[in-house]
Amino acid sequence: MASAPAAALLLGISGPSSSGKTTLSRLLRDILPQSFILHLDDFYLEERNIPIREGVQDWDCIESLDLNGFREALSHIKKHGSSPPTLVSKEDQNAVGEHRVPAELIEELKQRVQALVAEKSWNMPIAIIDGFLLFSNEMADIRDLFDVRLFLRTSYRTAKTRREARTGYVTLEGFWEDPPGYVDQIVWPNYVKDHSFLFQQGDVEGELDEDVCKRAGIHGMPREAEASMEQCLEWALQKIEDAMSRRK
Repeated sequence: MASAPAAALLLGISGPSSSGKTTLSRLLRDILPQSFILHLDDFYLEERNIPIREGVQDWDCIESLDLNGFREALSHIKKHGSSPPTLVSKEDQNAVGEHRVPAELIEELKQRVQALVAEKSWNMPIAIIDGFLLFSNEMADIRDLFDVRLFLRTSYRTAKTRREARTGYVTLEGFWEDPPGYVDQIVWPNYVKDHSFLFQQGDVEGELDEDVCKRAGIHGMPREAEASMEQCLEWALQKIEDAMSRRK
């Protein structure tokens, strides 16, 4: 028996810490009709279950996540077209950087999408899923659930500067602040381990491997968009509009 058609389009936005995932997600939520955000960061385990590596809690590894709960949430969205009613986002309490995207451009893009919605008679909710590990090979079963897969990239220097400028993160039981050296000890090595397969010669600061990305259905952000959320937003929205146009 064929499965019922999905009740929502699932958009996955992934990439290293501080690459702009949450900022982009919130901008898209403002532009796309019937859209909402689900954050992978809302599926961390309780603090006592976060793995310890070299004497430090590792919040940036797959073992720190409640993947069963995350899968169930995605299944609920696919079936019902809405976020699970019992889920209250902690991630939305965390601050993100200034996006510097002109309000005029946001309004222009919003009107462009509204025209497409009218043309295609689009009435399906769009679930924006924001997470640092959505496309890793260890989560291939989850990766396959997304209708659109957008991968943001950034350099080690930029990721380190942005991450260390943050004051901390709201967690299930309180507040987490990165200890000194956390980016070099935990964040960046984990990112390299989980995402080097997407890059030529495994160099995460080099060029993406187009063949690998194509097989995985992943759209890699152009290099010129790394330093411009405006360009990143326009690129992302074009990929989403392409998917909306193809959807029957």
